[in-house]
Amino acid sequence: MNPLLDFSGLPRFAEFKPEFVTPAIDQLLADARAAVARAEAADTPAEWDAFVAPLDDANEKLGRAWGQVSHLHSVMDSPELREVYNANLPKITVFYAELGQNEALFAKYKALKAGPGYAALSDARKKIVENELRDFRLGGAELPADKKARFMQVQEELAQLSAKFEENLLDATNDFALYVEDAAELAGVPDDVLAMMKAAAEADGKTGWKITLHMPSYLPVMQYADNRALRERVYRAYVTRASEFSKPELDNTPLIGSILRLRREAAELLGFKSYAEVSLAAKMADTPAEVLKFLDELAVRARPYAEKDYAELKAFARDELGMGDLQAWDTTYVSEKLSVARYSFSDQEVKQYFPEPRVLAGLFRLIETLYGLHVREDSAPVWHPDVKFYTLTDHAGQRVGQFYLDLYARPSKRGGAWMDDVITRRRKGEAIQTPVAYLNCNFSAPVGNKPALFTHDEVITLFHEAGHGLHHLLTQVEELGVSGINGVEWDAVELPSQFMENFCWEWDVLKHMTAHVDSGEPLPRALFDKMLAAKNFQSGLQTLRQIEFASFDMHLHDDFDPNGTRTAQDLIDEIRKQVAVIIPPAYNRFPNNFSHIFAGGYAAGYYSYKWAEVLSADAYALFEDEAEGYGGVLNPEVGHRFWSEILAQGGARPALESFKAFRGREPTIDALLRHNGMA
Repeated sequence: MNPLLDFSGLPRFAEFKPEFVTPAIDQLLADARAAVARAEAADTPAEWDAFVAPLDDANEKLGRAWGQVSHLHSVMDSPELREVYNANLPKITVFYAELGQNEALFAKYKALKAGPGYAALSDARKKIVENELRDFRLGGAELPADKKARFMQVQEELAQLSAKFEENLLDATNDFALYVEDAAELAGVPDDVLAMMKAAAEADGKTGWKITLHMPSYLPVMQYADNRALRERVYRAYVTRASEFSKPELDNTPLIGSILRLRREAAELLGFKSYAEVSLAAKMADTPAEVLKFLDELAVRARPYAEKDYAELKAFARDELGMGDLQAWDTTYVSEKLSVARYSFSDQEVKQYFPEPRVLAGLFRLIETLYGLHVREDSAPVWHPDVKFYTLTDHAGQRVGQFYLDLYARPSKRGGAWMDDVITRRRKGEAIQTPVAYLNCNFSAPVGNKPALFTHDEVITLFHEAGHGLHHLLTQVEELGVSGINGVEWDAVELPSQFMENFCWEWDVLKHMTAHVDSGEPLPRALFDKMLAAKNFQSGLQTLRQIEFASFDMHLHDDFDPNGTRTAQDLIDEIRKQVAVIIPPAYNRFPNNFSHIFAGGYAAGYYSYKWAEVLSADAYALFEDEAEGYGGVLNPEVGHRFWSEILAQGGARPALESFKAFRGREPTIDALLRHNGMA
């Protein structure tokens, strides 16, 4: 039996072969189309059980099977898998585009809302009907036939271009390898990183050390390598990936132009002025102007801190390191040196206290303390030997959810860190289908007999993705369309993830999740106090950097003319002059590897990180407010309130309502500024 057609339990990754994809997808598409035909038939009543539930069943199977294929394309890419993925992507895209334009189904949903049974539906089902009606309008269901056909063509082309953008970036990242024979050239690079580089060279049958553009290799070079020429070479390779400076067939420049033109065309077909307006139709923010005002106000608050950060960096480079001309490939290196000089510790020193087993135990202990849940390692078929699998149970031993953990970088895996859903919680007859998630990171793998060691930033990343995972796994909603992360406004979806990051700065959490890799000693309190003092080091610069990217994204999709003479590169250069205090070299091609907005669903939505950070900081402030009376922030009472009002609700009600139910008021920016040392 084709494992992609088995929905009785967890995915059968161990049996997966690329040749299973096309027959499975073809069959599931046929089944889904048959379900659509039955739902839209004149004699099918406009009632939930008659047409919504059967459609959910068919679409869920298609989504689960294609989700496995997409996941493997992201984490275990191969020429064979890439070929079948790209062959099936247009079929999937056309099906969903057709579904979004189906006038008969649109009419059924309108009839359901207007019918006598609507009032008796649960709030979750009513929210799904509202979302469906909105999405039909955004999917082109109200367009005339000729415009419908063109709209569908545009959706198909956009899906293919986004996939190609991501593939070009992965291939361009993998295309660079620098083999260093002389150890002196790598002075300053930590021993564990050198061991990883040596192992990478040996795997290629070479001597010496191999430097790549994957984060576990790239970042330590930029942060620690004393060799300035080496840093410049690696920096230039990194910031010109998938541009005219790399292989011509991997250049994303023409794709950017095509994607922007097609998005603008799609928006205009739907009657919107810009793609940004389409994007915001399903978000908390109402208009591009509202988002840009939010970003501008935050930039005004952050700018004095960023200017001070940069002045200190330049002065330190000049006075202590003899660098009169601070360049882009120096800033990470000089920042590390300044941080060590000011706070008397280094990331490398801290990293020795965060071996993977202790970090995971600390994360799981936090989940247990806040929510009364237990996390235990479990077994399941996986796609790579490094992948682990866990089950989450409640105090009665009942299964709440499960998740896969894929922590390490490898050449077949796209960069970054992300959470995705495998199975979504829903009611099936008398039973509840428990949710399952993927958590993916790109950390350094263990070398030799020592466990993997994480920087504190990597610990924060892990907690961030775990926050997304908990949002998916701890939902109490039983309707597929608004269960877990489904139906949650995109600019609120980062709330649970950024919320979790705060605990990485709490002594009560860290003291239980550290043990020196050699001595087993916990993180000394004095070292933690130094880390805390350094927490907001360069937060002004970091805030402006996020605002720069978010402003670029919003302007690009709102008032930028994709058919004009200006390029996306021209636009980011202009925005940097207005927003940034550090201007990178002219050859920097950031747009060409900004996969968040060109391949990752964040188009006209990158501002969400800052928007949701306001919500997450304000939510966490309640734990801080209650800490004095309780004896710390790990208050299960507030934890259960966060679970019931935010995590449990999924997309069943507007995110602002959930926030207000938890906090008792509208969100304010004060906690964010305070947490970032900018109050």
